[in-house]
Amino acid sequence: MRKVKFMLYLLSAVMLMGCGQTVVETLQVPDAPNPVAPGRGRTILILPFADYTSAESLAGAYRRNLTVTEALTDRLVAKGFSMAVQEDVFGYLVDEKIINIANYDSDTTESLTAELRNDWSDAMKYELQQYIDLQKQQTDETVTGSPGTHAITPNELAKLGRRFGADYIVRGRILEYKTRQEPTWAPWKRGILPFISGSSNRILNGFASSDSYDERNEALTGMLFGGIIGYNNTTWPWDDGQTFFGMADGTANTVTWAGAGAGTGMVMHSSGQVDQAAVQMRIWVQEAATGNVIWTNRTRVLVSPETVFADKQYDTLFNKAIEKGVDSMVNHFVSYGL
Repeated sequence: MRKVKFMLYLLSAVMLMGCGQTVVETLQVPDAPNPVAPGRGRTILILPFADYTSAESLAGAYRRNLTVTEALTDRLVAKGFSMAVQEDVFGYLVDEKIINIANYDSDTTESLTAELRNDWSDAMKYELQQYIDLQKQQTDETVTGSPGTHAITPNELAKLGRRFGADYIVRGRILEYKTRQEPTWAPWKRGILPFISGSSNRILNGFASSDSYDERNEALTGMLFGGIIGYNNTTWPWDDGQTFFGMADGTANTVTWAGAGAGTGMVMHSSGQVDQAAVQMRIWVQEAATGNVIWTNRTRVLVSPETVFADKQYDTLFNKAIEKGVDSMVNHFVSYGL
């Protein structure tokens, strides 16, 4: 009875501790700029970045721009620069017809693009791609008029600088923004079984020309190792000296292990994936009064989970990649560009 009461008390305590919400708050600029910050007394504007990443939609391109410019704003403010409100700058560019507003609803290929990731046949995927290409041809004019794709003359930059009292103007281009598989064989990233299966397949077969061939190779590798194990353990699972479907005990055992190995190899093919976010961008800083480029640099950042237990959501990986790239670029700018 005592044990039952103890368990009830423990369960009640756990339930009480489980009430409420988990809150995660992030402050991107932890400290106010010090009086001798390199950007103190200077104003800088951030223009929309040109996106050359073959975005699947204008809305996706806009979200990428937002993420990059927000990270830039945080780091520049931390360095002491004064900033204009992004919406005010954007509105001015639209009013001056430097950039055009595109209707996001005009791109209707998102659902079709999502279907391409499903397990359709090659013929069906070909038809879906045809519809996507046709839709994009009809919206090319809108895409070319999207934010960030127009050149700006020195006179326009000077007017922009006078309008917002800016000393510098930041422009840039997003060159790469995609997910890829990290080429790692670390078992703490891939998992133990995928590490054994995948590394053995690569050693024996090398790289396959397609994903389906790679799956076949991993099944063959698993069959080979299973057959070796079965051949060296001929007394299991039949040890009565009888035949099994016309096969001797050793042969039957080898076939059983080979089949199990092939099945394991096919299962392991889709396991052990290590998603990696790849972000590449270039940034220019120009004098607002003259349009002269005073600094430029380019960065490429690859971010992947450290272990199989780490957060591998795409937003986490991309945000970390952008923050790291922007932080390095801003530090280099204030050290060598000012």
